[in-house]
Amino acid sequence: MTPLILIIELVGTLVFALSGATAGVRKQLDLFGVLVLSFAAASFGGIIRDVLIGAVPPASLRDWRYLAVSVAAGVITFYWYPLIDRLSSPVLLFDAAGLALFAVAGAQKALSFGLDPVMAALLGMVTGIGGGMARDILLAQVPTVLRSELYAIAALAGAGMVVLGSVLEFPPSAANVAGIAICFGLRLMAIRHGWRLPVAFHSASTEFEKGRKD
Repeated sequence: MTPLILIIELVGTLVFALSGATAGVRKQLDLFGVLVLSFAAASFGGIIRDVLIGAVPPASLRDWRYLAVSVAAGVITFYWYPLIDRLSSPVLLFDAAGLALFAVAGAQKALSFGLDPVMAALLGMVTGIGGGMARDILLAQVPTVLRSELYAIAALAGAGMVVLGSVLEFPPSAANVAGIAICFGLRLMAIRHGWRLPVAFHSASTEFEKGRKD
C-alpha cells in the first residue's frame, strides 16, 4: 500500500468511525456497543475490498493503526459527544466524508492490484458504501444506500474520477483530490436538495393497505 492510499484510508477510517460512534451514542448503546459500531463502520468496506482482491489478511486487521483510530474515535465520541453534536447533522457529514475517502482509496488500491478500470471503479464504490451498510444493519435500520439521497452513485462518481485520471495518466494526487471533491460535493448536494433515484412504488401494495384500513 502506498503512503498516499494509507493516509486517505486512515482519514476515512477516522470519519467513518466518528459516524458509527455518533449513531451508537444516539441509540444509547453502552461503551462496548459504541466501539463495535465505530470499528464496523470504519472497517467493513475495506475488509470487503481486500478480500475480493486477495489482499489478505485485510489491512484493517493487519495494521494496528486502523483499530487504534477507530477506538480513539469511539471513545472521544462516547465521552465528549456534545462537542461532536454541535456540528450540523454530524452523522451525515462524517458519513459523506468517509464515503468519499473510501471510494477513492478503494479504487486506487484496486488499480494497484491490476484490476480492470471498470471493476476498479465498482470496487471503489463497494468500499465506500460498506461501512455505512454495516453501521445501519447493526442498528437494525434499512441501509442508507438503499433508501436515501444519492449515495452509491456519489461513491461511483468519485471512484470513476480516480479511474479516469489513471487512464488519462493524471498525477494520482490530483485524481484523488478530484474524486474526493466530486463524491463529497455530490453527496452533500443530494442531501440538501433531496436528489434521489426513483423510489419503488407498486399499486398492489397500495390496494392492500387500503383494504386493511377499510
